[in-house]
Amino acid sequence: MKSIFFHLMPYRDLPDDFEQRYESVWVTPPNAELCDPVKVAQYYQWNLDELELADQLGFDGLGINEHHQNAYGFMASPNLMAAALSRRTSSKSAILVLGNTLALYSPALRVAEEFAMLDCMTNGRLAAGFPVGTSMDVNRCYGITPTETRPRFYEAHDLIMKAWTQPGPFAYNGRYNQLRYVNPWPQPLQKPHPPVWLAGGGSVETWEMAVNHNYTYSYLSFFGYHFAKRLMDGFWETSERLGGTFNPYQAGFAQQICVAETDAQAKEQYLEHVAYFFSKCLHIPDYYFETPGYRTRRSAEFAIKTGQPGEIAKIATLEKNWETLVDTGMIIAGSPATVADRLTEACKQLRVGNLIALLQIGSMPHELTKQNITLFAEGVLPKIRGLWADDGYEHKWWPQGAEQPATEPAPVAGS
Repeated sequence: MKSIFFHLMPYRDLPDDFEQRYESVWVTPPNAELCDPVKVAQYYQWNLDELELADQLGFDGLGINEHHQNAYGFMASPNLMAAALSRRTSSKSAILVLGNTLALYSPALRVAEEFAMLDCMTNGRLAAGFPVGTSMDVNRCYGITPTETRPRFYEAHDLIMKAWTQPGPFAYNGRYNQLRYVNPWPQPLQKPHPPVWLAGGGSVETWEMAVNHNYTYSYLSFFGYHFAKRLMDGFWETSERLGGTFNPYQAGFAQQICVAETDAQAKEQYLEHVAYFFSKCLHIPDYYFETPGYRTRRSAEFAIKTGQPGEIAKIATLEKNWETLVDTGMIIAGSPATVADRLTEACKQLRVGNLIALLQIGSMPHELTKQNITLFAEGVLPKIRGLWADDGYEHKWWPQGAEQPATEPAPVAGS
């Protein structure tokens, strides 16, 4: 099992009445009114410190991503963060940029160049994430026509892969990218290219792309592993239908995790920060979240059929009902033993070999975040690392230059 500390980098000090006074946490929250650059300067230092701590404590990978014009996670350029981490992660953990939102780049050759630079700077520790991107980022913040989102994504992917694998210079004439000379210096260190990780919220086309190109698929959601089972079952059914071979390392999922010395202390220490996240960081109106034309018909039909448990999270947050959040799996929380048992259950249930661990949540302050990371690394990670070790699966999607810690079979749950 690979454990990846994934950092959203949220704004940690929104006002108490934010969701009553403002339309959305994304796209329109007034920056001059709400975003204090002095605080942001401190946040970025904390964010990097937290990621570096995870590297020092033995996490397999560090995850970062791209979002725009929001307080949910304002890492407009994950590549800048990855560049900083490339020189400050002595334990050689993988750097997973999950990722660059391809439809936003014109020409998309820029992604090929910057990822190739990062691959060389990290000595082959880069995993290249290619997300379609949220409707808020792509359609609202950057003005891409909703029905062009996927066509631009596919063309950008095609250009990048050719730039990485074909000798240059050559010409590329697409609908959105026309280039007389494609000749990036350098090409990536990893051959034939860095492993490609796809991520999404349940789009059928993304599952098919992962299987057809032999990429990983990670389900990124905040509604926990019970809800995720329906989505991940869909991915594995798609893999079987398209002739894929089951390997848990081809899949991952994101889970919010809170570790304390005891189960009772977890509630006491983390509830307000989890409530902040669900009430403020997910305060997004449907007309931004689902701009008409953003999803294909197939994916829209699947989303309607599976439903979204957002209302449960909203009610539990309003009532500050810790037990509901835990019982529904929206958070996995408690002592190291409790968390390890629940994560083992979750990963087996979802059949995934990559845990994207969300350990800084909402308003969680720096010292508490460090505690969460440390308790996870010391008390949870050793108990889950050996999951799948007895089954003979090879992780074909892990960066070639990253350390591969020795694994032992996972202990029996509860031991």
